[in-house]
Amino acid sequence: NAAARLKDPKHLGFLVGYIARKEILTDLQLSAALEYVRSHPLEPLDVADFERACGVGICVTPEQIEEAVEAVISKHRAELLAERYRFNMGLLMGEARSQLRWADGKTIKNEVDLQVLHLLGPKTEADLEKKPKVAKARLAPAEKQKVAVVENGDMGTETQSLLEQLRGEALKFHKPGENYKTEGYVVTPNTMALLKQHLAITGGQVRTRFPPEPNGILHIGHAKAINFNFGYAKANGGVCFLRYDDTNPEKEEEKYFTAIREMVEWLGYQPYAVTHASDYFDQLYTWALELIRRGQAYVCHQKVEEIKGHNPPPSPWRDRPVEESLLLFEDMRKGKFGEGEATLRMKLVMEDGKMDPVAYRVKFTPHHRTGDKWCIYPTYDYTHCLCDSIEHITHSLCTKEFQARRSSYFWLCNALDVYCPVQWEYGRLNLLYTVVSKRKIIRLVETGAVRDWDDPRLFTLTALRRRGFPPEAINNFCARVGVTVAQATMEPHLLEACAREVLNEQAPRAMAVLEPLKVTITNFPAPKALEVLVPNFPADESRGFHKVPFHQTVYIEETDFREEADKGYKRLAPGQPVGLRHTGYVIAVQNVIKDVSGRVIELEVTCTKSDVAEKPKAFIHWVSVPLTCEVRLYERLFLHKNPEDPSEVPGGFLSDLNPDSLRVVHNALVDSSVHSARAFDKFQFERLGYFSVDPDSEEGKMVFNRTVTLKEDPGKA
Repeated sequence: NAAARLKDPKHLGFLVGYIARKEILTDLQLSAALEYVRSHPLEPLDVADFERACGVGICVTPEQIEEAVEAVISKHRAELLAERYRFNMGLLMGEARSQLRWADGKTIKNEVDLQVLHLLGPKTEADLEKKPKVAKARLAPAEKQKVAVVENGDMGTETQSLLEQLRGEALKFHKPGENYKTEGYVVTPNTMALLKQHLAITGGQVRTRFPPEPNGILHIGHAKAINFNFGYAKANGGVCFLRYDDTNPEKEEEKYFTAIREMVEWLGYQPYAVTHASDYFDQLYTWALELIRRGQAYVCHQKVEEIKGHNPPPSPWRDRPVEESLLLFEDMRKGKFGEGEATLRMKLVMEDGKMDPVAYRVKFTPHHRTGDKWCIYPTYDYTHCLCDSIEHITHSLCTKEFQARRSSYFWLCNALDVYCPVQWEYGRLNLLYTVVSKRKIIRLVETGAVRDWDDPRLFTLTALRRRGFPPEAINNFCARVGVTVAQATMEPHLLEACAREVLNEQAPRAMAVLEPLKVTITNFPAPKALEVLVPNFPADESRGFHKVPFHQTVYIEETDFREEADKGYKRLAPGQPVGLRHTGYVIAVQNVIKDVSGRVIELEVTCTKSDVAEKPKAFIHWVSVPLTCEVRLYERLFLHKNPEDPSEVPGGFLSDLNPDSLRVVHNALVDSSVHSARAFDKFQFERLGYFSVDPDSEEGKMVFNRTVTLKEDPGKA
């Protein structure tokens, strides 16, 4: 950068030396250095003056940034409260930057965002409304509203609700019964009569379905599919089926059926009906016989390896007589062929060039619902569209990778002369820093990297629930991603931001101390513990209070005390009192007690009523007569954004595990107000973050999972 921007190479070596020694570290410093060099072209450079001009050796502390931003916000407090989030935040940034020329701009922005949030609270619906524009000669059409945009893993700010995005004309979907208006839809001589029958059955109602395979736990990508399918039906007065695609008996387990329905309902949706592909096995078999009779399917003996790939050889049995295929298919049903010895194939070529997809294969595995009635099972390519037809689905919504199967979808319904729904595709939702495939999660469990499918470091829906993510946050995240055709790959911190917004409104406050330091108040004003009223939601005291004991002995965070107060340090230190939140008291250190190793183990302090004491620089949280609990602090499970990408992680995803993804605090302390909390109850531990009660909790020993911190870690990008 320096070499490219410095036109005169005379001082290049001088400048590069500062960069190499890491005395010039930022683009801001480099720009100042280049400007200085350009403005002193002839004379030898004054080193001291040069270093002063480009901030060499200057270190701006977080405390300095905090103070500068605090001063700027205080100056504009009235306007901020009046205009709220419509106030020009760039003004705050600029003024803070002018006071701290060499401070990192991103750090200033994070501090501005944090302090503005603290002052104003989360954005309301009114804040999200577009600011009225001054009328101009040409007005943009009112209907052209900006919807969520996904760019480089980030989200647009003007996000419509999911139902708004899915309602009516928001999507260019067909109306029920008008399937034929969809581009690419195949119209046959029977189409209009079939659509008329369809409308008579459905009454013109929108019908969708969510069709998961019951061979694994749902993950964050499925949340978008659930929201899209159930949401589209709800937004348009329709219904959505939960249909298990249970056509592969080898991989299905009852626990997956239960967990899938539980997660759908946890996200707030009730299926119109719960169905299974296996409900229709008899009808599907009857239709397979009909397909053979119509000359559209045949029994084939090619091996799996022979028909794999893009250009497999045509089947030598493609033109075998219909009667022969009927007899052989009956033999398949009776178990006269071994696995892999015969398949039923459909006569069509798909978009991706795949020829004659398999409709039925032999599997000698009992089915969890039909037992050993069948030893032949239908494939997805055969089952999916026909189940949609049976249930009179109007909009078959699926992810983009199924686009190559759209022609086979239409072909099969039309080949059998049955009602043909319309398949619509949308982009998948992927998340960075994680893996979601069943095979890889099993490897993580087997190697002990995670405990199970619901380990809070994973992004399965059961894991997110266990970590404490509210279902509303997941739904809001899906709404912000938007209904896009392009695949959306998002950063986890965007999901975490949605969680903070919801939890700020839902999670009552409590106080907890992770690294306790004992504090004894030597002049405690009462012979026994006092009761302190703490608001459940400080911004809205109408939502109630809870009581916590305030005793002569309290515990504070070790990090809230220093023996020597650095410049900018505001918390407890000798000669620097602090307030105890909610008590109305200020404490001052009188004596510091240490163990033999010199570690501080106790403080003796005196307390003064806050209305007579000098206002302290800070108020800290505390606990008294607390409960001992275990707290689990989670970080990202993987170190790289794409742990499955060999170019990013050559050693494979298991080599990319973050050794610090879980830290367990065994003897944390929490105030007694949470004693009756149950699994999945959520709290904001003041100044620490949002936490959820883990199902591992037992009588006398509660366990909390940290869901998210109170503010985004600036190191996460």
